[in-house]
Amino acid sequence: MEAINEVHVSEPGLVVVDVAAADDETAFAFHTALAARWATTSVERTTRDPGQPGVRLRCYLDLRQPLDASGQASAAPR
Repeated sequence: MEAINEVHVSEPGLVVVDVAAADDETAFAFHTALAARWATTSVERTTRDPGQPGVRLRCYLDLRQPLDASGQASAAPR
């Protein structure tokens, strides 16, 4: 995976999430669970490291922007 860029963690509440899973379905299910709760980047594919089992996925999320029941960002307390 690429190195984590400083801008991705430049403020409290910004998170880089690296997922290692047995298969694509599991990795995407985990991302979907995160995306249901917080504002996250979209993901379209996983990666495979030669000689290593499973798949990897990276996404970025913002804990400062929790989502409400409709999937919209709600005002986060500051």
